[in-house]
Amino acid sequence: MIEQEIGDELRRRGLTLSIAESCTGGLVAHRVTNISGSSDYYKGGVIAYTNDVKERILQVKKKTLEEKGAVSAKCAEEMARGVRILLESDIGIATTGIAGPTGGTPEKPVGLVYIALATKDYVYHERHLFHKDREGNKREAADAALKMLQRDILHGKEKEKGS
Repeated sequence: MIEQEIGDELRRRGLTLSIAESCTGGLVAHRVTNISGSSDYYKGGVIAYTNDVKERILQVKKKTLEEKGAVSAKCAEEMARGVRILLESDIGIATTGIAGPTGGTPEKPVGLVYIALATKDYVYHERHLFHKDREGNKREAADAALKMLQRDILHGKEKEKGS
């Protein structure tokens, strides 16, 4: 199970995680905390469903929200960085998108999701377009966020604390 693999690796490396969610509504955190002992590495999260919460709590720039929108790579990156700093964790991950069935536009269709991951050394994002109903899009986005995190800590850039 991906959540167990992530947890085992975070624990082994002595790293902590925090999560900022919009379109997934807490589903990523739900899955992370389904693992017994997840409090060893999971610090907490913020479900930022409105722009006001993104701006006030996660420190997403007003300019980002006005110029790029809440469903954007820039917003996702600022959310991931913001939750990491707010909760003083090693890794922050964030989801923002349009779950549907309403809210889509030709430029930003239903199922568009940005996921970002931030550490003290780097931040990056992925863009996804899912073609499910609302629950399906949320599930797919949560899966994609966990896979991104898994790739980063198992095969990627994040180093052990102290190395």
